[in-house]
Amino acid sequence: MHISLPDKLYYSIGEVAEAFKVNTSLIRFWEKEFDVLKPKKNAKGNRKFSKEDVKNLQLIYHLVKEKGFTLEGAKIYLKEDKKKVLSTFEIIRKLEAVKAELEKLKQQL
Repeated sequence: MHISLPDKLYYSIGEVAEAFKVNTSLIRFWEKEFDVLKPKKNAKGNRKFSKEDVKNLQLIYHLVKEKGFTLEGAKIYLKEDKKKVLSTFEIIRKLEAVKAELEKLKQQL
């Protein structure tokens, strides 16, 4: 899934949820379930996600929503084959970005 977020250091949970087209409660749930997600929290408790957190969310979204893994299966898969998963996911993400750019060019023609 190709997401488009503005170029910022930190993103609010609402921005992230809107980019993934999911509820904020799902993002909070994944934060509790997966150790790789560590958003910063301010004094009020608002979550701010870094670019690294967004990349990890993309990977979790890909495994759970697109590939159909259970949460436990995704956790195990991430622990066992982390490098393989990341390299494959990076290739998929780059190809989706190229596809989005090509579709944008097609619309302009």
